[in-house]
Parts: sequence; structure tokens; C-alpha cells
Amino acid sequence: MPAPTNTFKQDLQNGDRLIGCWSSFAEAVTAEIMGTAGFDWLVIDGEHAPNDIRSVRDQLMALSSSPTHPVVRVPVGDTALIKMVLDAGAQTILVPMVESAQQAQELVRACRYPPQGVRGVGAMASRATMYGTTTDYIQTADAQICLLVQVENRAGIDALDEILKVEGVDGVFIGPADLSTDMGHQGDSTAPEVRAVIADAMTRIRAAGKAPGILGTTDEASQAYLDMGAQFLAVGIDVMLLTRAARALAAQWKGK
Repeated sequence: MPAPTNTFKQDLQNGDRLIGCWSSFAEAVTAEIMGTAGFDWLVIDGEHAPNDIRSVRDQLMALSSSPTHPVVRVPVGDTALIKMVLDAGAQTILVPMVESAQQAQELVRACRYPPQGVRGVGAMASRATMYGTTTDYIQTADAQICLLVQVENRAGIDALDEILKVEGVDGVFIGPADLSTDMGHQGDSTAPEVRAVIADAMTRIRAAGKAPGILGTTDEASQAYLDMGAQFLAVGIDVMLLTRAARALAAQWKGK
């Protein structure tokens, strides 16, 4: 039995537009709830949310019966961390702060078994193979792993054309908050200078045959990114959705 088909990767290769959301509660029940909302993909955030390998695994389990595809963002592009996340059953990895083609090449190797890569061959005892029932996993897994790299500072933008030449990178995700801060705008991704850099990056990513992605936390930003050609677009963060709705409800009824 081969590794399951990565439908997210397949859809990106087909040029389909995919709408997603961020999952920052680090709780399986919240991920399960978000999986019922109808998003194409959901980021399990290991960089800014309080996740560890067990909570990542539990959220992957919670989403296993959902049509929403889990994308796991690791906190850093470390080979050992990537191995653990892949063995827990993730098929799509998002890596922050990629600044060079060499770094991207190392990430590709971390996602692949030898001789093309350096991924440890221990998945037969893990969730990735459903504990040994996916008998041909090691022979077929590489083709189903989707690697997304985040370009989110000036160094990454300067190296973007070289990063885009790296075979095995399936998509490039622009980080607007970090990029705008690195450009001197302190998180203001609406600054015209920042928007111009993002739009140019999107164009270059698509021209290279890769999928461009980004996160918008307002309707205006999300629409602007769609207009720029974003292919996989996150349109919110679960924590922000709850806080906005809760505060609006309290304001609506307090003092009546």
C-alpha cells in the first residue's frame, strides 16, 4: 500500500486556488471544530502557538476525517523537527524564515529519504505509516510530501529567484508581518512599499512555476492578495476570530 495522495500538493500543481486559516490554539478539539468550517487547508502553527510534537500529532488525528488539509508550520527548519512532524503523519510542511537557496535545498533533503535526502527511516513504527499498515510508505512517501518555504524578510526577497530554482520546493509563502517589520514599517503590511514588494514576489513565484501563498487578517488584505495572484491564501487566525466575535458580542449587549 503506497503513501496517501497529498491532495493539497496535487491541487497546487493543478493551479487551484485554496483558501485556508491559521490554527493557533494548539488544541485538538479546536482543530477539529475548524475542520468543519469548510476551509481547504489549516495551519497547525508550531512557531507562534504553544505546540509540541504531541499536540501537533493530536491535531493531525483530529483533522484526519476532515476534508481540510493540515499544513504543519515547524518553529524552525531543523531536520530533526521535520522528521518528527513527518513521522507524526504530516504531509505538508511550512518552514519560516528561509533566506537562501542553500537553506531551501537542505529543507528538501530533510523531507526526503536517502539517497535523495536525509530523513531517518523509522516511520514503520509511527503514525505516518498507520503503524506499519502502509507497507510501501518509504518507497512512495517522497512524492507526496509538500514543502512550503516562507520568505519574510529582505534577505529572503533578495534570494527569492535562487530559492525558486530549488527543485522540491512546492510553494513560497510570503510573511507580510515580518517582511513589513524588516522593511522598517513595524508590522504595517499595508504600506505601499511593502505591498509593492509582495506583489512583485507573487509574480516571480508564479512565473517560476511555484505556488504563491500568504496570510491576510482583514478582508481588504485578503482581497488585495487575491488580486496579486495568491494561490493558497489564509484568510484568518482562529484566535483572532474568537476574540473579535467575543468582543463584538460583549459590546453589543453590555449596557442595554
